[in-house]
Amino acid sequence: MDKIYGFTHYSFFTEMSELAIRNGSFDLSLGLPDFDIDERLTIFLKEAAEKDTHHYEPLAGNPLLIESIIRFNIKRPHSLSITNKEITIVPCATFALYTSLKSILNQNDEVIIIQPSYYTYGPAVVMNGGLPVYYDLDGDFTINWDQFKSCITEKTRAVIVNSPQNPTGKIWKKEDWNQLYELIKDRNIYLISEEIYDTYCYDGNEHYSSFIHPELREKTFCIFSFGKMFHTSGWKVSYMLASEALTAKFQCHQQYISYSANAPAQYAIARYLDVFDSAVNKKLMQKKRDTFNELIKETPLQVEQMAEGSVFQVVNFRNISKSMTDVEFSKWLTIEKKVSCLPLSAFYNSRQDSDYIRFSFAKKDELIIQALEHLKRNL
Repeated sequence: MDKIYGFTHYSFFTEMSELAIRNGSFDLSLGLPDFDIDERLTIFLKEAAEKDTHHYEPLAGNPLLIESIIRFNIKRPHSLSITNKEITIVPCATFALYTSLKSILNQNDEVIIIQPSYYTYGPAVVMNGGLPVYYDLDGDFTINWDQFKSCITEKTRAVIVNSPQNPTGKIWKKEDWNQLYELIKDRNIYLISEEIYDTYCYDGNEHYSSFIHPELREKTFCIFSFGKMFHTSGWKVSYMLASEALTAKFQCHQQYISYSANAPAQYAIARYLDVFDSAVNKKLMQKKRDTFNELIKETPLQVEQMAEGSVFQVVNFRNISKSMTDVEFSKWLTIEKKVSCLPLSAFYNSRQDSDYIRFSFAKKDELIIQALEHLKRNL
């Protein structure tokens, strides 16, 4: 594949999904839900189409949506109090990540990226003139804070955190944010916190946002996604929280990249957010996680840690093959065994192999059951 800024100019994620389609496989590779959205969202979108919502919204976003976001966040179990000057409506989380970096980076500034991580992080840093510094999680996908500390230098300008994390399903707790703060509190280091799976925390866990931390809040760009919350990624509406000062910096750059997000969708989401029950969403996705994990026990594949959050489950495949790389195994499983997944090495900058693959359980129950029953019979 061609390279841009040193990164492959084609997503392995797309490649595996296309491989699943060509081979008629059950596709559990991507976190794209295949089930219907809440019909109330459809009603509100039709309502938006009948109103004058076809032009640019203000730079910060639709005022109705901003007020809905304030109300939604105050009702969280870990209540989050924000003002309308700390909110920006954006087209997507990737846009928010890129523009946050553009707001703070100078040439050759370093940005710490915790791996495994989503594939857009490194390119977003490089495209803004920065240098990615990769920190690899321990074998149980936890942070060794002494090792993490060694990644911080005088050139460090930002840290990117994802919680709940894709692909590991790990959740950052209050203690984790405190640990990070202690390492960066006396330095000019910012935090970019992607919290797009915030409504998917399981087994009694509740999302604890970096933006709750009173000191971290002043140096944080905190990113959320309505596409993930409502299974409406094509609507292209997300939001970002930052201090008033950082919001002003962000919007200064935002106006030259993408002035506004989808206007009718902003209106529809504003109406829906006031009636949305995140507990119902969480219960639905936890049931899918549990179904996946119960059925996979009947195969040679091994779950070492159930996902604490997100819509992904990491699975060890070494009971089946000691010799194949995770890429080879993922392609073999997709082509020969007709169930698609992703290799964990796809979430690292330069790693060629791991013992793990990632499945998505953000799928219809029947697809999860059919895929796992198929693996039970054929592995």
